[in-house]
Amino acid sequence: MAVQDATNSSNIIGKGTIVDGNIETFGNIRIEGKVKGSVKSKSKIALGQSSFIEGNIIAQNAEISGEVKGVVEVTDQLILRPSAVVEGDIVTNKLIVESGAKFNGGCKMGVTQKEIKIGDNGQTKPFGEKKPASPEAKTN
Repeated sequence: MAVQDATNSSNIIGKGTIVDGNIETFGNIRIEGKVKGSVKSKSKIALGQSSFIEGNIIAQNAEISGEVKGVVEVTDQLILRPSAVVEGDIVTNKLIVESGAKFNGGCKMGVTQKEIKIGDNGQTKPFGEKKPASPEAKTN
């Protein structure tokens, strides 16, 4: 399958479905269920009202109506719908926050985004992820 065909694909995680692990896709994905892991798409991620993501979101575009606990990185446009709850940092080029949406975290806008790589085994660290403290930094 060519990459262009994969980019046009659509995936759905239905309400009541629980995924324990990371999801990566070249195409669009709509999530109505629960994901315990990161979700990465070279296209669009749409999170429905019943969705709950405990992990990072990386996409070209995203529309959030559910709950996310993690870093949200969007290279183009992020829309937070009225029922959205985001607990974590946001990095995006354009941000639309509709009345009622809740967002607790830092936000960086207009920054140069890195390319979204599918299948890189999570080698890139998202914005807001802290390095572990060195053992000599401990104070007693």
